[in-house]
Amino acid sequence: MRKVDVHPIIDNARFSGFHWLVMCLCALLLIFDGYDLFIYGVVLPVIMQEWGLTPLQAGALGSYALFGMMFGALIFGTLADRIGRKKGIAICFVLFSGATVLNGFASTPTEFGIFRFLAGLGCGGLMPNVVALMNEYAPKKLRSTLVAIMFSGYSLGGMFSAGLGIYMLPRFGWEAMFFAAAVPLLLLPVILWKLPESVGFLVRQGRTEQALKLLNRIDPSLALSAGDELVMTEVKGKSASVLELFRDGRGVRTRSIWIAFFCCLLMVYALGSWLPKLMANAGYSLGSSLSFLVALNLGGMFGAILGGWLGDRFNLAKVVVAFFAVSVASISLLGFKTPMPVLYTLITIAGATVIGTQILLYASAAQFYGLSIRSTGLGWASGIGRNGAIVGPLLGGALLGINLPLQLNFIAFAIPGVIAALAMTVFAVSGQRSSDAAPAALATAKA
Repeated sequence: MRKVDVHPIIDNARFSGFHWLVMCLCALLLIFDGYDLFIYGVVLPVIMQEWGLTPLQAGALGSYALFGMMFGALIFGTLADRIGRKKGIAICFVLFSGATVLNGFASTPTEFGIFRFLAGLGCGGLMPNVVALMNEYAPKKLRSTLVAIMFSGYSLGGMFSAGLGIYMLPRFGWEAMFFAAAVPLLLLPVILWKLPESVGFLVRQGRTEQALKLLNRIDPSLALSAGDELVMTEVKGKSASVLELFRDGRGVRTRSIWIAFFCCLLMVYALGSWLPKLMANAGYSLGSSLSFLVALNLGGMFGAILGGWLGDRFNLAKVVVAFFAVSVASISLLGFKTPMPVLYTLITIAGATVIGTQILLYASAAQFYGLSIRSTGLGWASGIGRNGAIVGPLLGGALLGINLPLQLNFIAFAIPGVIAALAMTVFAVSGQRSSDAAPAALATAKA
C-alpha cells in the first residue's frame, strides 16, 4: 500500500484536458451568472420609465438581488464545505436561473424585487463554490491565471447581457431579457454530468475510489489503485467554522480582504447598475449607453486574465493594489468630456481594474485559505463584500437623486478604490511578515 499526498499531485500536475474541462465548465456557469447579474443595469432605464421609479427607488430595487447574494454567499459557501461543491453549485444554479425566468412575469416593483432577491441567493452562492473548485484543481504555477480565465466568463455574461439588450429591448421589451435565462437550465444536466466533485471533499468523506479516479485523470502516469491510501496534510478534521478564518495568524489578512471585497463590489455594482443611466442622462442614446456596459465588461475580461498572468509571476496582492490605483484614476476621469475613443478606452480600463480586480480578489482569497475552510473563507469574503454591492446601487441612486454634476458622481464611485488599495497593502505587508516569521520560528525551534 502506498500513502499518497493529494496536494503535490495537483500542485505539480501538467495542464491537461481535465483542467481544460473544469475551467470551461466553471466559466460557462459564470457566463450565466454574469448575465443574470448585469441584466438589471441593462433594463434599468426602461423599467424606470415604465414604472415611474425615482433614482433612489431604482437603486433600492437593484439592491434586492445583492441582499440575496450576501446571504447566498454566506449560506452556500459554508454549506458546500459540508455537502460538497457539486451539490452546492447545482442548488445555486437552479435557484438563480429559475428566479430570473420568473422575473419576466413580474408586474409590480415588489414582485420584481422578490424574484431578484431569490436569484441573488443563487448567484451569491455559486461564485465562491466555482472559484474554490477551480482553485483546488489548478496546478500551482498556473493557479491565478486559470482562475482569472475561468472568471472572465462572468464578464462575458455581462457583455452578452448588454449586447442582447441592444437588440431585444426595442423589439421584445424588458421581459424577454429575463425569459432568456431559461436556456441555461437545459444545459444543467450536461454540466453536472461532466463537472467533477471536490477531491478534498471526497477524501474527507472516505470516498477514496472516486478520488483515485479523479487523480488518475489529473495525472494518468501515477496509475493509482484501490490499495493506495490518500492523505491531505492540509486538512484537519471536518470543521468549517467561520472562527477558523481568524485563527493561526489569519485575523489581520481576513479583515483586510473583507474590506477590499466590500469596496471593490461597491464599485462593480455602482458602475454596472448606473453606467447606462448616467450616460443616457449625459445625452447618449440608449444603444450607446448599453455599448458602454459592453466595453466595461470587455475590460473586465482582459483585466482578469492580465492580472492572473501577472499574479502568477509576481506577488498577487501587490498586483491587486496596482489595479485598484489605476481604477481610481480611470473612474475619476469618466465624468469629464472627452472624445469617444478616449471615453471607451477609459471605460475599458475601468472595467479591467474594477471587474478584473474583483476576480483577482477571489483568487487571492482562494490561495490564502486552506482547503478545509476554502469555501467558507470565499463565502464569507464574498458575503461581506455583498454589503458593498448593496450600497453601490443605493449610492448611485442617491447621487442621481440630488442632481450632482456628472464628474462628482464618478469621483464618488472611485473613492472606495483608495480604501481598497490601502486594505490590500496591509494584506500584502502582513503576508510578507508571516512568510519572514516562519523560517525564523523554525530556526528557533531547531535551536
